[in-house]
Amino acid sequence: MNTHPYIRAFLSGIFVPTLLLPLLLAGFVLLRLVLRAPFPIERGLIFPMALAPVLWGLWSMLWLRSHAQTGLPLGVHGAILPFLMLPGGTLIGRHVGILVLGARSVTWFEAVRIPYALIGCAFAFAVVAYYLAWKYIVGTLNRVLGIA
Repeated sequence: MNTHPYIRAFLSGIFVPTLLLPLLLAGFVLLRLVLRAPFPIERGLIFPMALAPVLWGLWSMLWLRSHAQTGLPLGVHGAILPFLMLPGGTLIGRHVGILVLGARSVTWFEAVRIPYALIGCAFAFAVVAYYLAWKYIVGTLNRVLGIA
């Protein structure tokens, strides 16, 4: 089964975010419509929901392409992705006006202030979560699809 390995790599990469994003959407709908959150979450939700699976799929394809030269384990490769997503998301958020960077915190939707210390803790958690997801879930899918 050596036909179309990059398509199979893309499919194994999009598996995790495609399963998790509907749960995230349900949480945001609950927050916005049921709990009446006073800020427009939907402005900052649609673009990341469309972009995250594509990034994961392309990142998986990149691993397949570069693994022979780099020898980088899949979990480590996956843990690098948040280091690209955080600056990219911050740049896009500032450009569209949903993020304002302050001296000690980030203001989100002109309503919620998030201290940089909390962002740092969440980022560290994300790096570990990405490592585990890529090592165990995407790695298993790669083996099942015959590309690992």
